[in-house]
Amino acid sequence: MSSAGYLLTPELHDALSASIGAGVTRNSLRPIAGGSISRALRLAGTDGRQWFVKLNEGGLAEMFAAEADGLQALAACPALRVPEVCGYGVAGTQAYLVLAYLDLQPLREHAATAGTALAELHRMSAPNFGWRRDNFIGSSPQANTASTDWPYFFARRRLQPQLERAERQGYAGRLLADGERLVDSLAVLFADEQPPPSLLHGDLWSGNVASDAAGRFVLFDPAVYFGDREADLAMSELFGGFPAAFYAAYRAAWPLAAGYAVRKTLYNLYHVLNHLNLFGRAYLAQAEAMIGQLLAEIKR
Repeated sequence: MSSAGYLLTPELHDALSASIGAGVTRNSLRPIAGGSISRALRLAGTDGRQWFVKLNEGGLAEMFAAEADGLQALAACPALRVPEVCGYGVAGTQAYLVLAYLDLQPLREHAATAGTALAELHRMSAPNFGWRRDNFIGSSPQANTASTDWPYFFARRRLQPQLERAERQGYAGRLLADGERLVDSLAVLFADEQPPPSLLHGDLWSGNVASDAAGRFVLFDPAVYFGDREADLAMSELFGGFPAAFYAAYRAAWPLAAGYAVRKTLYNLYHVLNHLNLFGRAYLAQAEAMIGQLLAEIKR
């Protein structure tokens, strides 16, 4: 990449042109900030319109297909704005995803609107926990086989696969032993709580949310499934949190049940384990401490 633009292969040129229905030149695609897993670029068509493009290795095309599926699911909630999916697939050796380009800004003064909108998303429900397909959390596979039992789903579809991956990467000892104990006894944490299935964004941190120029809540980079709505709220607090007005508006629209503070640790353990598996040992002590806290709650 350079200031002259991203070098387009003939295959990618044709795929992008077909996706946007406009001409593409050798200087149409330029890198922009954002994206720790895929390359993020801005595409300018010869008709003056702009799009957002993600590129990665061709073998990761299924990750973009899952992202497109998740965006289309979120778009069914009228309280949100979601980038329109214009195209995705494989062009030569590269996987690509083309989205409508949105002029985004931080939540800030529109945080309350965002909180209310998230509650509306969570009111979209289904008979089971899970999703119509497996997808990804970051670049990690995320299993979504349906279940009517939420503690079982979270234990076996979320925590257990991350623990198994951690074991394959050499993280055993306390992490694995205590993690297996938690998986086996997790249902104790839900003795007094039976959450309904809610449509979740699934990876709700500040890097995946924004407001548009009209103040509407914008969501992108999803890892959707039907789960406990508290899992989204918990994730939103993991890396610094959203403005206080966001949480106040959400709770006003749909109050949280007692015990959320404990379940927040459980739900965020999934993301910390995923970060351990993606980014390394720096997250090991945090994961072990969280498991220890949860086991202590189970013993009470």
